[in-house]
Amino acid sequence: MSQKRNIFEEVGSAGAAKPEPKGGMIDATKRGARRGIRAWLIILFTLVVTMIAVGGLTRLTDSGLSITEWKPITGAMPPMTATDWQAEFENYKAIPEFEVQNQWMELDDFKAIYWWEWGHRQLGRVIGLIWAIGFFGFLIARKIPVGWTQRLLLIGGLGGLQGAVGWWMVSSGLSGSMLDVASYRLATHLGLAFVILGFIAWYVFLLGREERDLMQARRSKEAKLFSLSTGWLHFSFLQLLIGALVAGIDAGRSYTDWPLMGGQFIPPDPLMIEPVWKNFFENPGLVQFIHRCVGYLLFAFGIMVFLRGRKSAHARTRAAYTAAFVALCAQVVLGIYTVMTAAPWQVAIVHQIGAVLVWVLVLRARFMSGYPIIDAIRRT
Repeated sequence: MSQKRNIFEEVGSAGAAKPEPKGGMIDATKRGARRGIRAWLIILFTLVVTMIAVGGLTRLTDSGLSITEWKPITGAMPPMTATDWQAEFENYKAIPEFEVQNQWMELDDFKAIYWWEWGHRQLGRVIGLIWAIGFFGFLIARKIPVGWTQRLLLIGGLGGLQGAVGWWMVSSGLSGSMLDVASYRLATHLGLAFVILGFIAWYVFLLGREERDLMQARRSKEAKLFSLSTGWLHFSFLQLLIGALVAGIDAGRSYTDWPLMGGQFIPPDPLMIEPVWKNFFENPGLVQFIHRCVGYLLFAFGIMVFLRGRKSAHARTRAAYTAAFVALCAQVVLGIYTVMTAAPWQVAIVHQIGAVLVWVLVLRARFMSGYPIIDAIRRT
C-alpha cells in the first residue's frame, strides 16, 4: 500500500536531494583574482618607491638634463657606438647647464650622469610594461573583480601622465637661462609620483581583506578619526611638495644653522627677488624657511591626530597611528640633521625615502580608521 503524502509536498520531490544553501549577494559577486592582483600591485608599489629613490639620486647627481630628447620607444636603447655617444654629448653641450657650469666635462664625465638619467627613464618604462602585462593579462583572463577595472586603469593612466610630466619638467632646463629644471615642475613630478604610490597602497590595503570583511568593518568606521587622518595626509602632501621646491633650488644648503637661519628667525632678504611671488619658488632662504615652518605645523598636527588615534577602540588602529607618528618624528629629526649637514646626497636621499614612509603609514592609519579590524576592543 502506498504511503500517504503530505498535502504540501510537491509531486516529484520524493527522494530528491535537498539543495545546498546559497551564500549572500557578496558571495555571489565575481571575486576575481584578488590575491594575484594584490601581489602584482605590491610589485608595482616596490618599483614606484625605487623610481622615487632613483629620481632623487638623479637630481642629487645633477644628471636630470643629460638626455635632451624625449623618445619613449627608441630611447630605451642607450648609445651603442662611439659616434652615438659623441652625438649625445654634443646635444648636452648645447644646453645652459653645460655652457655655464659643466664646461669642464669630458665624455667619460658625461657618461656618468647619462647613465643615471637613462636608468631613471628605463625604470619608468619597466613600470609601464609591468602594469600593462598585469592589467591586460587579468582583463583577458576575466579575473578582475567587479568594480576594479576602472581603479587599475587609473594607475596606468596616471603612469602615462607621469611620463609626460617628466618630460615637461626636463624641457624647462634645456633652454633660456635655467641651469636646472624648474622647481615647481619638479614638485609637480614628485607630487604625482606620491599620488600614484598612494593609490597603489590604498588598493593593496583593500585587496588584503575580503569584500565581506570590508563591508562589515565600514559599519564601525571612526568618522572623526578618519577625517583627521585625511587632513594629516593632505598636510603631509603639502610638505613633500614644498620639500621638492627646496630640492629643486638646493635650498637645503643655503642655511645650515638651526633653529635660527643666519642667526635670526626669518632669513635675511626673504623678498629680494622681483616680482615678489618668485621668492616663494626661487629664493633659497625663504623656501627653506617655509619648509621648516610647515614641518613644525605638521608635527604639531601629527601630535593631535596621534593622541586622538590612541583613543581608538581597536588595537590595530591604535598601532597604525603610533607607527605613523613615530615615522613622522624620525622624519623631523632627519630633516634637521639634513639641514645642519648641508644636505649631502647620502642624507638627502634617506630624507626623501623617509617622506615615502611617512606618506604610506599615514595612509595606512587612515585606512584602519575607515575599515577597523574588530578583533581586540579596548575594555573601558
